Amino acid sequence: MRSARLSLALETGALVLPVSGTIAVYRPRIGDDLSALPRDRVVVLTGFKPDHDHFAQRCSVVPAPPYAAAIVCLPRSREAGRALIARAAAEVAPGGWVAVDGQKTDGIDTALKDLRRRVDLSESLSKAHGKLASFPVGPDLSVWLARPSRVAGFQTLPGVFSADGPDRGSVLLAGVLPAKLGSKVADLGAGWGFLAAEILKRPGVKRLDLVEAEADALDCARVNVTDERARFHWADATGWRPETLLDAVVMNPPFHTGREADAGLGAAFIRAARRMLAPDGSLWLVANRHLPYDAVLAESFLMVQEVAGDGAFRVIHATKPRRAKP
Repeated sequence: MRSARLSLALETGALVLPVSGTIAVYRPRIGDDLSALPRDRVVVLTGFKPDHDHFAQRCSVVPAPPYAAAIVCLPRSREAGRALIARAAAEVAPGGWVAVDGQKTDGIDTALKDLRRRVDLSESLSKAHGKLASFPVGPDLSVWLARPSRVAGFQTLPGVFSADGPDRGSVLLAGVLPAKLGSKVADLGAGWGFLAAEILKRPGVKRLDLVEAEADALDCARVNVTDERARFHWADATGWRPETLLDAVVMNPPFHTGREADAGLGAAFIRAARRMLAPDGSLWLVANRHLPYDAVLAESFLMVQEVAGDGAFRVIHATKPRRAKP
């Protein structure tokens, strides 16, 4: 979808590539086709580790401003989108342009309306359920730059999961974690560190690995969790491996890819937890009640018990991880 708009903009002259210099593309996702751009001049800038690793195989991912031009792939969060546009405007050299591209379901109409009040925005190009428009750099958009917020004693940033405070599922899970979790624990999909802070209240924990794919969230976690037992990993939890097998894994796994629900993502977290755990290790998981995790839990653990819940969430304690078949 994004590639259709980009190709059309280049074909019609709505966008004219600079004759030299680097073109920055902010926050594209796996599946976005950037082949309409000169590969040797593209740098992809994203804090989401799976997307970063995907594009690292295809082009540069090393920040090197100033850029000759930029394309912002609009995220879902209005505040995060504004911050990304402002960052691009600040990192493009004078004489360059910034294009903003997004789906209607991600708020592109609102983003372009907001922009039109501040910049000389081109006519928008509509295709494939989205829009693309551009503006020459110059206007100061620094008021839109991301600024940390403090909620319930924690720092968060626009666009990170549950940026306005601890989510209900994590609070539910934190309330039933046992006093003894074991000495080696991992928090998969650790976000900005709410569950990690709860885990570290257990004195028996000697090491906690916080594994988080979103760099902004992990940066917040580093501020929020200052305990020397904590280790921080910018990584895709489904592929991360601990140094040694763990006594416990705690997680509130994501279940969306973009706007689409993807139960397979949570299932991948569960299978990853099984691989990480020692034979007597245990998984503590909170999930939306409607998510179909029963089969993958039974496939991965010999004992599975719902230990808490409400109308929307359930907390699962799973033990005796099954060994992977050779």
